[in-house]
Amino acid sequence: MSDKREIVLVDENDKEIWLWEKMDVHQKWILHRAISILILNQKWEMLLQQRALNKYHCPWMWSNATCTHPLPNESNLDAAHRRLQEEMWFDTELKEIFQFHYNAQFDNWLTENEYDHVFLWYYNGGVLPNSEEANDYKWIWKEELKKDIKKNSGIYTPRFKIILEKYFQMD
Repeated sequence: MSDKREIVLVDENDKEIWLWEKMDVHQKWILHRAISILILNQKWEMLLQQRALNKYHCPWMWSNATCTHPLPNESNLDAAHRRLQEEMWFDTELKEIFQFHYNAQFDNWLTENEYDHVFLWYYNGGVLPNSEEANDYKWIWKEELKKDIKKNSGIYTPRFKIILEKYFQMD
Protein backbone atom coordinates (compact mmCIF):
# COMPACT_ATOMS: atom_id res chain seq x y z
CA MET A 1 0.00 0.00 0.00
CA SER A 2 1.35 3.43 -0.89
CA ASP A 3 0.43 6.52 1.09
CA LYS A 4 2.65 9.52 0.43
CA ARG A 5 0.74 11.81 2.79
CA GLU A 6 2.97 13.41 5.42
CA ILE A 7 2.12 13.16 9.10
CA VAL A 8 3.52 14.94 12.15
CA LEU A 9 6.42 13.36 14.02
CA VAL A 10 6.74 14.32 17.69
CA ASP A 11 9.05 13.81 20.63
CA GLU A 12 8.02 12.12 23.90
CA ASN A 13 6.46 15.45 25.04
CA ASP A 14 4.34 15.77 21.87
CA LYS A 15 6.50 18.57 20.51
CA GLU A 16 6.43 18.61 16.71
CA ILE A 17 9.86 17.80 15.27
CA TRP A 18 9.39 16.80 11.62
CA LEU A 19 7.05 15.60 8.89
CA TRP A 20 7.35 12.17 7.31
CA GLU A 21 5.43 9.94 4.90
CA LYS A 22 2.68 8.03 6.68
CA MET A 23 3.56 4.51 5.55
CA ASP A 24 7.28 4.98 6.23
CA VAL A 25 6.39 6.06 9.76
CA HIS A 26 4.30 2.91 10.26
CA GLN A 27 7.07 0.69 8.91
CA LYS A 28 9.89 2.22 10.98
CA TRP A 29 8.32 2.55 14.45
CA ILE A 30 8.61 6.38 14.45
CA LEU A 31 6.76 8.37 17.13
CA HIS A 32 3.98 10.46 15.60
CA ARG A 33 0.81 12.32 16.57
CA ALA A 34 -2.62 10.70 16.38
CA ILE A 35 -6.23 11.55 17.18
CA SER A 36 -8.94 9.22 18.54
CA ILE A 37 -12.61 10.08 19.04
CA LEU A 38 -15.14 8.62 21.46
CA ILE A 39 -18.82 9.36 20.84
CA LEU A 40 -21.64 8.64 23.31
CA ASN A 41 -25.38 8.95 22.74
CA GLN A 42 -28.15 10.01 25.13
CA LYS A 43 -28.49 6.39 26.34
CA TRP A 44 -24.76 6.45 27.27
CA GLU A 45 -23.97 3.93 24.55
CA MET A 46 -20.62 4.24 22.80
CA LEU A 47 -20.30 4.39 19.01
CA LEU A 48 -17.95 1.75 17.61
CA GLN A 49 -16.83 1.21 14.06
CA GLN A 50 -15.65 -1.97 12.42
CA ARG A 51 -12.63 -0.98 10.35
CA ALA A 52 -12.88 -1.57 6.60
CA LEU A 53 -11.18 -4.56 5.03
CA ASN A 54 -8.81 -2.30 3.06
CA LYS A 55 -7.30 -0.63 6.16
CA TYR A 56 -3.50 -0.98 6.35
CA HIS A 57 -3.70 -2.48 9.84
CA CYS A 58 -6.42 -4.01 11.99
CA PRO A 59 -8.93 -4.58 9.15
CA TRP A 60 -12.36 -5.76 10.28
CA MET A 61 -11.52 -5.08 13.93
CA TRP A 62 -13.81 -3.00 16.14
CA SER A 63 -12.55 0.34 17.39
CA ASN A 64 -13.64 3.77 18.60
CA ALA A 65 -15.81 6.03 16.43
CA THR A 66 -12.83 7.23 14.40
CA CYS A 67 -9.14 8.01 14.47
CA THR A 68 -6.61 9.84 12.31
CA HIS A 69 -3.32 11.66 12.08
CA PRO A 70 -3.34 15.47 11.96
CA LEU A 71 -2.09 16.86 8.67
CA PRO A 72 0.78 19.36 8.62
CA ASN A 73 -0.41 22.74 10.03
CA GLU A 74 -3.76 21.22 11.14
CA SER A 75 -4.80 21.52 14.78
CA ASN A 76 -5.70 18.39 16.70
CA LEU A 77 -9.28 19.58 17.04
CA ASP A 78 -9.59 20.38 13.32
CA ALA A 79 -8.18 16.93 12.49
CA ALA A 80 -10.74 15.29 14.78
CA HIS A 81 -13.64 17.15 13.14
CA ARG A 82 -12.32 16.42 9.64
CA ARG A 83 -11.99 12.72 10.26
CA LEU A 84 -15.34 12.34 12.01
CA GLN A 85 -16.98 13.82 8.91
CA GLU A 86 -14.88 11.71 6.51
CA GLU A 87 -15.45 8.40 8.28
CA MET A 88 -18.90 8.66 9.85
CA TRP A 89 -20.47 11.54 7.90
CA PHE A 90 -21.48 13.65 10.88
CA ASP A 91 -19.89 16.26 13.09
CA THR A 92 -20.44 17.38 16.67
CA GLU A 93 -18.69 19.39 19.33
CA LEU A 94 -15.57 17.67 20.67
CA LYS A 95 -13.45 18.07 23.80
CA GLU A 96 -10.02 16.58 24.41
CA ILE A 97 -10.15 14.41 27.55
CA PHE A 98 -6.67 12.87 27.75
CA GLN A 99 -3.48 11.96 25.88
CA PHE A 100 -1.31 8.87 25.97
CA HIS A 101 1.59 7.17 24.19
CA TYR A 102 1.33 3.60 22.94
CA ASN A 103 3.14 1.08 20.76
CA ALA A 104 1.88 -1.90 18.79
CA GLN A 105 3.25 -4.20 16.12
CA PHE A 106 0.94 -5.99 13.70
CA ASP A 107 1.11 -9.26 11.78
CA ASN A 108 1.82 -7.39 8.53
CA TRP A 109 5.01 -5.85 10.06
CA LEU A 110 3.46 -2.41 10.36
CA THR A 111 3.73 -0.61 13.67
CA GLU A 112 2.11 2.07 15.76
CA ASN A 113 4.18 4.40 17.90
CA GLU A 114 1.71 7.15 18.64
CA TYR A 115 1.17 10.07 20.94
CA ASP A 116 -2.62 9.94 20.86
CA HIS A 117 -5.02 12.79 21.72
CA VAL A 118 -8.42 11.43 22.73
CA PHE A 119 -11.58 13.49 22.17
CA LEU A 120 -15.10 12.86 23.49
CA TRP A 121 -18.56 14.23 22.92
CA TYR A 122 -22.22 13.29 22.65
CA TYR A 123 -24.26 12.75 19.51
CA ASN A 124 -27.78 11.47 18.90
CA GLY A 125 -28.23 11.82 15.16
CA GLY A 126 -27.79 9.48 12.24
CA VAL A 127 -24.55 7.71 11.36
CA LEU A 128 -23.55 6.80 7.82
CA PRO A 129 -20.13 5.14 7.80
CA ASN A 130 -17.94 5.75 4.77
CA SER A 131 -17.46 2.25 3.31
CA GLU A 132 -13.83 3.04 2.44
CA GLU A 133 -13.15 3.56 6.15
CA ALA A 134 -15.65 1.48 8.12
CA ASN A 135 -17.35 -1.80 7.31
CA ASP A 136 -20.02 -1.39 10.00
CA TYR A 137 -20.90 0.47 13.18
CA LYS A 138 -22.84 -0.15 16.38
CA TRP A 139 -23.85 1.52 19.61
CA ILE A 140 -22.98 -0.48 22.72
CA TRP A 141 -23.41 -0.12 26.49
CA LYS A 142 -20.24 0.23 28.56
CA GLU A 143 -20.89 -2.94 30.60
CA GLU A 144 -21.70 -4.96 27.48
CA LEU A 145 -18.51 -3.68 25.83
CA LYS A 146 -16.38 -4.60 28.86
CA LYS A 147 -17.80 -8.15 28.84
CA ASP A 148 -17.26 -8.56 25.10
CA ILE A 149 -13.66 -7.35 25.27
CA LYS A 150 -12.94 -9.95 27.98
CA LYS A 151 -14.59 -12.66 25.86
CA ASN A 152 -13.43 -11.54 22.39
CA SER A 153 -10.35 -9.38 22.95
CA GLY A 154 -8.88 -10.20 19.54
CA ILE A 155 -11.65 -8.43 17.60
CA TYR A 156 -10.81 -5.02 19.11
CA THR A 157 -7.89 -2.80 18.07
CA PRO A 158 -5.00 -2.53 20.56
CA ARG A 159 -5.33 1.26 20.72
CA PHE A 160 -9.05 1.08 21.50
CA LYS A 161 -8.51 -1.32 24.42
CA ILE A 162 -5.97 1.09 25.93
CA ILE A 163 -8.29 4.06 25.39
CA LEU A 164 -11.15 2.24 27.11
CA GLU A 165 -9.00 1.27 30.07
CA LYS A 166 -8.05 4.92 30.59
CA TYR A 167 -11.57 6.20 29.91
CA PHE A 168 -13.23 3.74 32.30
CA GLN A 169 -10.81 4.83 35.03
CA MET A 170 -12.18 8.37 34.59
CA ASP A 171 -15.79 7.24 35.24
